[in-house]
Amino acid sequence: MEEFEPKIVGFFCNWCSYAAANLAGVSRIKMPANVRIVRVTCSGRVDEKFIFKAFSAGADGVLVCGCHPGDCHYQKGNLGARRRVMGLKPFLEAIGIGGDRLRLEWISASEGGKVADTVKSFTQTIKELGPSPLNGRRNEH
Repeated sequence: MEEFEPKIVGFFCNWCSYAAANLAGVSRIKMPANVRIVRVTCSGRVDEKFIFKAFSAGADGVLVCGCHPGDCHYQKGNLGARRRVMGLKPFLEAIGIGGDRLRLEWISASEGGKVADTVKSFTQTIKELGPSPLNGRRNEH
C-alpha cells in the first residue's frame, strides 16, 4: 500500500508569505509538493468560507500564512486572520474535522527557509492525522 499524500491548501499573503515561498523556490530549498498555494492580498482577507470550501473540495489541511504581527501591509489584517483561525479551530473539532488540520503561521518575505520548514512540518502533521474525515477518500495515487 502506498503512503498517504495529503492535499493541503495554503492561503499566503502576497506581501510576505507568498514572497517567502517564491524565495524558497528560487533558492531551491527542498520541501514537499503537497501545498497548493492561493495568493491573497492579505491573510486578513481569508474568510471562513474559503477555509470551509477548501475542506469541502477535498483538502486534508489548510495553511494560512501572513505577515508577522506589526508588519502587516494593511495594518491589522493579520490580526483578523488570527482571530478567525483561532475561532475556527474549536468548531472544526466539534464537527469532526479536527482543529489540527488548520494552521496559521507568520512568515516574512525574507524567511524562505521558514516556508519550507512550515510546509514540511504541516505535511507531516496531516500525514499522521490521515485523510480528512470530511471526504473520507483514500490515497488516490
